[in-house]
Amino acid sequence: MQGRASNFANVLSLLGAFVATAMVMGLLAAGLVIPAVGATGSAAKSGVQAFDSLPGEFTTSPLAQQSKIYDARGGLITTPYDENRIIVPLKAISKTMQNAQIAIEDSRFREHGGVDPRGITRALVSNFKGGDTQGASTLTQQYVKITLQENALRNNDKAAAQAATAKTYTRKLQELKYAITLEKQLTKDQILEGYLNLVYYGDQAYGVEAAAQHYFSTSAAKLSLSQSALLAGLVQQPSRTDPIHNPERAQVRRNVVLDRMHELGMVTDKEWKAAKAVPVKKMLKVKPAQNTCGRSTQPYFCEYILAYLKQLPALGKSVPERIKKINQGGLTIQTTLDPKVQAMAQEQVEKKVPVGNSERIGAAASIIEPGTGKVLAMVQASRFPTTGQKGKKYTQVNWNVDQKYGGTSGAQFGSTAKMYAIVTALENGIPVNGTIPSKFATPKQAAIYTPSEMRGKCGAGSAWPVRNDEAIGGKPLPFSLATQKSVNTAFASLVLKLGTNKVHDTMNKMGLHQGTGKEIECFPAAVTLGANDTTPLTLASSYATLAAEGKYCTPNPILSITTNDKKPIKLPTDNCKQVISKDVANGATKLLEGVIQKGTGVQAKLAGGRPAAGKTGTTDNHVESWFVGYTPQLASAVWVGTPYSQKRMKNIRLGNDFYPEVFGGTISAPIWKQLMDGASQILDKPKRDFDEASGKVLEGDVISIPSVSGMSVQDATKALEDAGFKAQVAGNTYSNMSSGTVVYTNPSGRAVRGTTVGLYVSTGYVPAPPKPKATSTPKPSKTTTTTKPKTTKTPPPKKKSATSTAPSG
Repeated sequence: MQGRASNFANVLSLLGAFVATAMVMGLLAAGLVIPAVGATGSAAKSGVQAFDSLPGEFTTSPLAQQSKIYDARGGLITTPYDENRIIVPLKAISKTMQNAQIAIEDSRFREHGGVDPRGITRALVSNFKGGDTQGASTLTQQYVKITLQENALRNNDKAAAQAATAKTYTRKLQELKYAITLEKQLTKDQILEGYLNLVYYGDQAYGVEAAAQHYFSTSAAKLSLSQSALLAGLVQQPSRTDPIHNPERAQVRRNVVLDRMHELGMVTDKEWKAAKAVPVKKMLKVKPAQNTCGRSTQPYFCEYILAYLKQLPALGKSVPERIKKINQGGLTIQTTLDPKVQAMAQEQVEKKVPVGNSERIGAAASIIEPGTGKVLAMVQASRFPTTGQKGKKYTQVNWNVDQKYGGTSGAQFGSTAKMYAIVTALENGIPVNGTIPSKFATPKQAAIYTPSEMRGKCGAGSAWPVRNDEAIGGKPLPFSLATQKSVNTAFASLVLKLGTNKVHDTMNKMGLHQGTGKEIECFPAAVTLGANDTTPLTLASSYATLAAEGKYCTPNPILSITTNDKKPIKLPTDNCKQVISKDVANGATKLLEGVIQKGTGVQAKLAGGRPAAGKTGTTDNHVESWFVGYTPQLASAVWVGTPYSQKRMKNIRLGNDFYPEVFGGTISAPIWKQLMDGASQILDKPKRDFDEASGKVLEGDVISIPSVSGMSVQDATKALEDAGFKAQVAGNTYSNMSSGTVVYTNPSGRAVRGTTVGLYVSTGYVPAPPKPKATSTPKPSKTTTTTKPKTTKTPPPKKKSATSTAPSG
């Protein structure tokens, strides 16, 4: 009895729908009525009037469809979407799929005008007899209903979405009028195309193309009869008959569709039997949805690119507007990521730093194209978790990028910071072949810089101890030597001489910042020795400024974006700016070439003698290590460190290699070499020399050094400063001049304006020469005169051992 009552309710519902339809079609006046309803002529007249007063204009909004993000060679990275839908024209949908959908939903689709009284009658009779419940809506009516619901959802109008499917006569009448109007505006093929692209086929597949790809890994154009029937049958109850989760029900429903097609003469007996004989489970070749980065071929870059797009003004004025365009707009986005370079880089990083190593050491590398900012590769020694995996090899954090792109605040960048002091020095007249001051320090004995030496807004309130990685300093050092050996005290003295704020300004204009997005902190240890955090992508882009002869480009991962109707979206073209002169950039490159040729970065020498420049970086206690460098065509940064702790990288084993202590040149530099050799070969980059700097940058503004011999240190210093030089006591020398007076200088004669001139001061005496040994046959001796007395160096006073912020290299 319960089933009969249910059928009766369906009958009443369909009766109401039928009466409404009859009024619309004028069928009541023709006498085709159902007495049980009790409709009168006046009722019919008022019903038709009510129908005429309803809105008739029906509009459709563009359907939400998936966007596609590709790499530089056309490989699919991800398909962001709110609804997994791919719009295709009717000609790209197999005829069997078209017929199957018409057969099961609206067999008279090609004959009626949007409303089918015969279909309503058939449904009414079937339901009254207690058979399968049949709907009375035509395919056109269904298209109207689902379109209204889709439009409402896209406008975030939940009330309108509910009204679009409400079981009321008012809604039904409105649907009927829209259907009749739509049939006058569109052809049958246009309506069918819209319907097949719109309807839901279960398991998050919207539209027939997405469904074909998801369930069968094929296109809608290639759907077989059995596949078509299966999909067509899903529309009525997509969750209940989902073939992945409910294959038995899906098979029953598929066979119903095949039976209907056979009954209508759409398929032959042979085709019908063959299609029914295929088990649903064997038909499936499921292709997982690609809308999450966890399923992407490049999950870390995928997260980065989506975060980048959300901040791209070209996609909308606000983040919600951009997200909507990305997930619903059907965009085609081609990125700069080169999959061949990416695969090579991943392999090389993992060779040196295996994923999930017992030492919990991490590594990351970014490769940039100078002059454009194109991000060519981005890799790290970890795995992206896809189903909640945990453990030392899994992380969702991208070590290459800033926090706003799914990354971190970064890692301390150590002596790679010295590049900015080099650029600032060259801009201020200190030449490549000049000298820079230094204090003496060893690995254990620190040089102390007092607050009075750290003047200006970027000073420090307490003494700053700085160590060197070897016993060196205490006198002016050749700029090239200080760079090659990464002498901390030389660069500390240089930065304080230039002004810490000036070097900090250079960092800012060359794009260096913390992973938080904030500026590098302005205090001597951060500016000089990298005692602050940044990321590989940021550092690679900043160093690329030198490769591009002074042009800084913000990282750019996008080649092009086109809309779903193939129109290009205009992207910003102002991501590059000339921030330092070409001459200064080339001079800095000359100094940084020496790091690779005969300095701390010799492990980074490229194959075939390809010219390259770069800098090592190691932080205090060897917790982080770097190599950052470039050729004229490529720039990259490699970081090796401890992302999970502050453990010192000492006596560690990675793979088959043992490292007593890790510096920038130990692991990062060899990885960098492999990346740059590999990328240069893959991208077919010819070997190119860097351009030479001018004589002024190389040699400086050369002027005469005044003679200060015989002067006191104070007077000599003043005379040299008045002439445009700096002065520093460099040592003592034996001389009969008064003790404490200057005997000679080094350099002497001529030097670059601003050079620090070393003063050699008299001891006040010349020790007696040693007595000659007696010989049996003495020979007459010749008296010789030397132009300079023999010198001795007074060792620096012993100071209490202290720890610098970062070791060299």
